[in-house]
Amino acid sequence: MTPNESYLTPEGEDKLKKELDTLITVRRREVSEDLKRASEIGGNVDNAEYDEAKRTQSTVEGRIQDLELALRDAVIIPDHTTPSESVTLGSHVEVKDGAGKTLKYTIVGSLEADPAHGRISNASPVGQALLGKRVGEFAEVQAPSGVQKFTVVKIR
Repeated sequence: MTPNESYLTPEGEDKLKKELDTLITVRRREVSEDLKRASEIGGNVDNAEYDEAKRTQSTVEGRIQDLELALRDAVIIPDHTTPSESVTLGSHVEVKDGAGKTLKYTIVGSLEADPAHGRISNASPVGQALLGKRVGEFAEVQAPSGVQKFTVVKIR
Protein backbone atom coordinates (compact mmCIF):
# COMPACT_ATOMS: atom_id res chain seq x y z
CA MET A 1 0.00 0.00 0.00
CA THR A 2 1.45 3.37 -0.99
CA PRO A 3 1.04 6.31 1.42
CA ASN A 4 -2.03 7.66 -0.41
CA GLU A 5 -3.75 4.35 -1.25
CA SER A 6 -7.09 3.74 0.37
CA TYR A 7 -9.03 0.50 0.32
CA LEU A 8 -12.71 0.68 -0.61
CA THR A 9 -15.44 -1.85 -1.19
CA PRO A 10 -17.49 -1.27 -4.36
CA GLU A 11 -20.30 0.03 -2.12
CA GLY A 12 -17.91 2.39 -0.37
CA GLU A 13 -16.63 3.68 -3.70
CA ASP A 14 -20.21 4.37 -4.83
CA LYS A 15 -21.00 6.16 -1.57
CA LEU A 16 -17.94 8.42 -1.87
CA LYS A 17 -18.69 9.14 -5.54
CA LYS A 18 -22.26 10.16 -4.64
CA GLU A 19 -21.02 12.40 -1.83
CA LEU A 20 -18.50 14.02 -4.18
CA ASP A 21 -21.16 14.58 -6.83
CA THR A 22 -23.48 16.21 -4.28
CA LEU A 23 -20.72 18.45 -3.00
CA ILE A 24 -19.78 19.59 -6.51
CA THR A 25 -23.25 19.99 -7.99
CA VAL A 26 -25.31 21.10 -4.96
CA ARG A 27 -23.26 22.27 -1.97
CA ARG A 28 -20.74 24.28 -4.00
CA ARG A 29 -23.59 26.22 -5.62
CA GLU A 30 -25.36 26.75 -2.27
CA VAL A 31 -22.20 28.09 -0.66
CA SER A 32 -21.58 30.39 -3.62
CA GLU A 33 -25.09 31.79 -3.27
CA ASP A 34 -24.59 32.23 0.50
CA LEU A 35 -21.35 34.14 -0.17
CA LYS A 36 -23.03 36.37 -2.72
CA ARG A 37 -25.99 37.07 -0.43
CA ALA A 38 -23.76 37.81 2.58
CA SER A 39 -21.56 40.10 0.49
CA GLU A 40 -24.58 42.05 -0.77
CA ILE A 41 -25.88 42.49 2.78
CA GLY A 42 -22.75 43.91 4.33
CA GLY A 43 -19.69 43.64 2.11
CA ASN A 44 -16.90 41.33 3.09
CA VAL A 45 -15.29 43.31 5.95
CA ASP A 46 -16.56 42.78 9.50
CA ASN A 47 -19.43 40.67 8.18
CA ALA A 48 -20.10 37.58 10.30
CA GLU A 49 -22.36 35.99 7.69
CA TYR A 50 -19.70 36.43 5.01
CA ASP A 51 -17.01 35.00 7.30
CA GLU A 52 -19.19 31.98 8.08
CA ALA A 53 -19.91 31.42 4.38
CA LYS A 54 -16.16 31.56 3.64
CA ARG A 55 -15.49 28.97 6.37
CA THR A 56 -18.20 26.74 4.93
CA GLN A 57 -16.74 27.18 1.45
CA SER A 58 -13.32 26.16 2.76
CA THR A 59 -14.78 23.06 4.43
CA VAL A 60 -16.68 22.02 1.29
CA GLU A 61 -13.68 22.56 -0.99
CA GLY A 62 -11.43 20.66 1.41
CA ARG A 63 -13.81 17.71 1.48
CA ILE A 64 -14.01 17.74 -2.33
CA GLN A 65 -10.22 17.57 -2.53
CA ASP A 66 -10.07 14.78 0.06
CA LEU A 67 -12.67 12.71 -1.80
CA GLU A 68 -11.03 13.26 -5.20
CA LEU A 69 -7.68 12.13 -3.77
CA ALA A 70 -9.20 9.11 -2.01
CA LEU A 71 -11.06 8.00 -5.14
CA ARG A 72 -8.04 8.58 -7.38
CA ASP A 73 -5.82 6.41 -5.19
CA ALA A 74 -8.48 3.85 -4.22
CA VAL A 75 -7.84 0.15 -4.40
CA ILE A 76 -11.19 -1.57 -4.79
CA ILE A 77 -11.66 -4.61 -2.56
CA PRO A 78 -13.30 -7.39 -4.56
CA ASP A 79 -16.64 -8.75 -3.39
CA HIS A 80 -16.22 -11.97 -1.44
CA THR A 81 -18.81 -14.28 -2.96
CA THR A 82 -17.16 -17.52 -1.89
CA PRO A 83 -15.79 -18.47 1.52
CA SER A 84 -12.15 -17.60 2.05
CA GLU A 85 -9.52 -19.74 3.74
CA SER A 86 -8.31 -16.77 5.80
CA VAL A 87 -9.41 -13.29 6.82
CA THR A 88 -8.61 -10.66 4.18
CA LEU A 89 -9.84 -7.20 3.28
CA GLY A 90 -13.52 -7.47 2.50
CA SER A 91 -14.03 -10.60 4.60
CA HIS A 92 -17.08 -11.00 6.80
CA VAL A 93 -15.75 -12.71 9.89
CA GLU A 94 -17.49 -14.10 12.93
CA VAL A 95 -15.46 -14.38 16.13
CA LYS A 96 -16.01 -15.33 19.75
CA ASP A 97 -14.40 -13.20 22.41
CA GLY A 98 -12.92 -14.48 25.67
CA ALA A 99 -16.35 -14.35 27.34
CA GLY A 100 -17.90 -16.49 24.60
CA LYS A 101 -19.79 -13.59 23.03
CA THR A 102 -20.18 -13.82 19.23
CA LEU A 103 -19.13 -10.73 17.27
CA LYS A 104 -19.44 -10.14 13.53
CA TYR A 105 -17.10 -7.86 11.61
CA THR A 106 -16.48 -6.85 8.04
CA ILE A 107 -12.86 -5.91 7.37
CA VAL A 108 -12.75 -2.69 5.33
CA GLY A 109 -10.36 0.17 4.59
CA SER A 110 -10.13 3.06 7.03
CA LEU A 111 -12.37 5.33 4.92
CA GLU A 112 -15.30 2.95 5.41
CA ALA A 113 -14.70 1.96 9.02
CA ASP A 114 -17.83 2.15 11.18
CA PRO A 115 -17.24 0.04 14.30
CA ALA A 116 -20.75 0.68 15.63
CA HIS A 117 -22.05 -1.22 12.59
CA GLY A 118 -19.41 -3.97 12.62
CA ARG A 119 -17.23 -2.47 9.87
CA ILE A 120 -13.68 -2.35 11.20
CA SER A 121 -10.58 -1.02 9.50
CA ASN A 122 -7.80 -3.30 8.40
CA ALA A 123 -5.50 -0.83 10.22
CA SER A 124 -7.35 -1.08 13.56
CA PRO A 125 -5.85 -3.29 16.27
CA VAL A 126 -8.64 -5.88 15.93
CA GLY A 127 -8.55 -5.72 12.12
CA GLN A 128 -4.78 -6.19 12.07
CA ALA A 129 -4.99 -9.09 14.51
CA LEU A 130 -7.65 -10.88 12.43
CA LEU A 131 -6.00 -10.47 9.01
CA GLY A 132 -4.58 -13.78 7.82
CA LYS A 133 -6.29 -15.86 10.53
CA ARG A 134 -8.17 -19.05 9.62
CA VAL A 135 -11.22 -20.64 11.21
CA GLY A 136 -10.29 -21.99 14.64
CA GLU A 137 -7.27 -19.72 15.05
CA PHE A 138 -6.87 -17.18 17.82
CA ALA A 139 -6.16 -13.48 17.52
CA GLU A 140 -4.88 -11.41 20.41
CA VAL A 141 -5.35 -7.67 20.71
CA GLN A 142 -3.69 -5.43 23.26
CA ALA A 143 -6.43 -3.22 24.73
CA PRO A 144 -6.27 -0.66 27.54
CA SER A 145 -8.03 -3.18 29.78
CA GLY A 146 -5.55 -5.93 28.88
CA VAL A 147 -5.16 -8.53 26.18
CA GLN A 148 -8.38 -9.52 24.40
CA LYS A 149 -8.55 -12.90 22.69
CA PHE A 150 -10.77 -13.77 19.75
CA THR A 151 -11.40 -17.13 18.12
CA VAL A 152 -12.29 -17.08 14.43
CA VAL A 153 -15.53 -19.04 14.01
CA LYS A 154 -16.55 -18.31 10.42
CA ILE A 155 -15.20 -16.47 7.38
CA ARG A 156 -17.15 -15.53 4.28
